Amino acid sequence: MIDYLIVGSGLAGIAFAETALKHQKSFMVIDADLYQSSKVAAGLYNPVVLKRFTALANASEHLKIMDAFYTNLDQKLGCQSYHKLPLLRKLATVEEQNEWFVAADKPTLTNFLSANLVHQTYSGIDSPFGFGQVNHTGYVDTVQLLETYQHWLTQNQLLLREVFDYSQLVLRDDNIEYKSIQAKHIVFAEGFGMQNNPYFRDLPLEGAKGELLVIKAPGLGLDVALNSSVFILPLGDELFKVGATYNWTDKTENPTHEAKQELIDKLKDIVSCDFEIVSHKAGIRPTVKDRKSLLGTHGAHPRIHILNGLGTRGVMLAPSMAQTLFEHIELGKPLPKEIDISRFGKKQ
Repeated sequence: MIDYLIVGSGLAGIAFAETALKHQKSFMVIDADLYQSSKVAAGLYNPVVLKRFTALANASEHLKIMDAFYTNLDQKLGCQSYHKLPLLRKLATVEEQNEWFVAADKPTLTNFLSANLVHQTYSGIDSPFGFGQVNHTGYVDTVQLLETYQHWLTQNQLLLREVFDYSQLVLRDDNIEYKSIQAKHIVFAEGFGMQNNPYFRDLPLEGAKGELLVIKAPGLGLDVALNSSVFILPLGDELFKVGATYNWTDKTENPTHEAKQELIDKLKDIVSCDFEIVSHKAGIRPTVKDRKSLLGTHGAHPRIHILNGLGTRGVMLAPSMAQTLFEHIELGKPLPKEIDISRFGKKQ
């Protein structure tokens, strides 16, 4: 018998797997690569909601746990997926400059927003009003990380590549059984695939479709991440990731012409150089109405747990949320009310 059966090998799933492993717990992962928004995510992490100039709750703690997690995971896997990189917010007017100064002076933001504007010139970008710099930012190459981790799982015979069949799950007082696997607990980390989960599909996981482009722009001399009406992330070799769109009605993972054109139009407002589109991808982010994560234990089945709803900040939240859920299961620590699924009542 193993300790944990984990359904999903996106950021949430591998974060929980690594947390279990750190505490000498055994596990098996099941994943068919469906609804894996992590693979088409930008991978950017940023402790500030720049639209509203608010800091992510417990941002410093999330950053600390995240930094140790990805550093150690890269060392273990022998890859370099974790990159610290400055993030600049392009300021378009004097009013936006003033808004930046006001925000940078807030006690909750002084650690994250630089009070000194950046006036560096980047070829291909017109920026007469300069940039505001966000501190403690960067990105994770999620495609590289997930593919490398799944390869590690396969090598260690810890990955079952199949669609999870809920009808095969047998629940007992002291364990669960799935086909030939017996485990003490099962953790669902399925992302938007949760919509098919009979134990948790009543939770308000809305899902927000996001699309992004990879472009080649030899004339764009940008070596930092840029935030404006879209983000631009340098990938090296004159390649840049550009995104992202938000669509709350289309729940398919098919790239659309409308989103592509939206990204192109916004990009042309930012850069003055030519570019060509290399690829166009789409995915469904696991977003929740109240913008809070979904952690907890099923009300009627104490062996069934969920780790979901990380939304647009999966890179930053996954390691700490996995740790929080693990401590809840193993040590009985109460979950913070704002992320506990019990906030939606006792239907689950």
